[in-house]
Amino acid sequence: MIKNIDPKIIAKAEKWLTEEFDATTINEVQRMLDEGSDELIDSFYTDLEFGTGGLRGIMGAGTNRMNKYTVGMATQGFANYLKKQYADLTQISVAIAYDCRNNNTFFANTTANVLTGNGIKVYLFDELRPTPELSFAVRQLNCQGGIMITASHNPKEYNGYKVYGDDGGQLVSPQDKMVIEEVRKITNPSEVIFQGNPTLMENIGNQIDELYLNRMKEESLRPDLIKANKDFKMVYTPIHGTGVKLVPDALRKFGFANIIAVEAQNVVDGNFPTVHSPNPEEPAALKMAIDKAEETGADLVMATDPDSDRVGIAVRDKKGEMVLLNGNQTASLLFYYILSQYKENQKLTGNEFIVKTVVTSEILIDIAKEFGLEYFDVLTGFKYIAEIIRREEGRKKFVVGGEESYGYLIGDFVRDKDAVISCCMIAETAVWAASQSKTLYELLEEIYAKYGFYHETLKSIVRKGKTGAEEIQALMDKFRQAPPTIIANEQVTDIKDYEQQIHKNIRTGESFKIDLPKSNVIQFFLADGSKITMRPSGTEPKIKFYFGVKGKLDPNSTNPVTMEMARTSAQEKIEWIIKDLGI
Repeated sequence: MIKNIDPKIIAKAEKWLTEEFDATTINEVQRMLDEGSDELIDSFYTDLEFGTGGLRGIMGAGTNRMNKYTVGMATQGFANYLKKQYADLTQISVAIAYDCRNNNTFFANTTANVLTGNGIKVYLFDELRPTPELSFAVRQLNCQGGIMITASHNPKEYNGYKVYGDDGGQLVSPQDKMVIEEVRKITNPSEVIFQGNPTLMENIGNQIDELYLNRMKEESLRPDLIKANKDFKMVYTPIHGTGVKLVPDALRKFGFANIIAVEAQNVVDGNFPTVHSPNPEEPAALKMAIDKAEETGADLVMATDPDSDRVGIAVRDKKGEMVLLNGNQTASLLFYYILSQYKENQKLTGNEFIVKTVVTSEILIDIAKEFGLEYFDVLTGFKYIAEIIRREEGRKKFVVGGEESYGYLIGDFVRDKDAVISCCMIAETAVWAASQSKTLYELLEEIYAKYGFYHETLKSIVRKGKTGAEEIQALMDKFRQAPPTIIANEQVTDIKDYEQQIHKNIRTGESFKIDLPKSNVIQFFLADGSKITMRPSGTEPKIKFYFGVKGKLDPNSTNPVTMEMARTSAQEKIEWIIKDLGI
């Protein structure tokens, strides 16, 4: 079979048979060469790319895999960046954490050794910790950088490596590009200093946990209600991930006493044996927790992903059945509760703001306006929310931020999405609703009745290979060059093109500059409040269409419009939009 493989791939693989590599790696590469299979091609046809968020890939030997050498080269590049960027500091420091993934301690120690070998002090967590705690530690310890070993919710074969700046947020421009440039300069493992310096290594753990939890508790808005409802039943599952370490502790710190575990999923395991995917956006990932809620009579289910930066929830509907909420709905509950309490507690001074991503529901803007808060829309990615927080720091107060993909942040002591505090504040929202004899579902219904019923769905179109990429770009070009004026019998009132950085008001003919980085994203806004967003994925061969339509919810009138009726009507509208767009 090997004769059918590109000679360049074979030559690239044979370079991994030299003394620079360990015996295990050499044996693995030799096996792939002997077999001459697709595995060899996949492992060596390209180099694992260090992107703006870091590394992510399948584990194994090869230039296109997560292993000691690709991680070492990335870390050497990051070390070189830090030494240039902070040349005036006597001692540069970096915090490192890892989640439940297979080989995580190995990759964490490899990373730590390369950094200390380069004279950089490392604060290494003693065992697995959530991503948001890594962000907190960077700030708490005044580090110049942070590294989180995680592949988020990817399948068990993957691992990854996320890089953070000195503010505890993931790197943004121009720093991300500067790091990428330094990483690309490292072309051979021989350029990496793998031998660490133990004197520059310091283990951290419980003390940071306590600081993190105590600071988190300061964001609680109604400890009195929690005290009165401390036995409120909730089911929590970490889905084998880092949440098991801190989420129950955080809930207890807030005052909750009846946290029901899914014992089989409390087992830390990078193979995720009880689920097909450890992604809380997927209904199947919450099945065991929902079953536990039915068994125990709990009214709330919460599930976090492996690195505990995202949370999915289920609540009881009016029939008493457990139903899943999507990311926009959970964000709506959180934003409404938090801003309501800020107002009730007279904490609103007119200098507060919220942040959401452009693909997230417009209802969050409606809520912000209701309470008189400034709002910011940013590109997809929580690093852009952190960037706004840093930009406004010292001038305005950040209250809450969120994105439709199940990520939320309350307070600014962490600079990435934080499922630990999100679980606590979701539970607090639930007891606030309960104090008014409402469920979370009924509270959501009340929010929709007040601001309008918002319904969002996502459609992805996959087009693989070179021709697929060309098809995707042609689709974007069509909508950019000849945008529709009417969609689903509604006038297009505004078009936002984030690549051209122009917002056009179709009704007035005016154009405004979009003050965000260029991105291949187009949005159409319709007269009835609907929003359509299209953007090619940066990591997969697909184009994503986000649909958000706005309808009416009036459950108490003589001709009531219930949640089910509003949802059916909204979905019909989305199907009409899809048909009109021809996708």
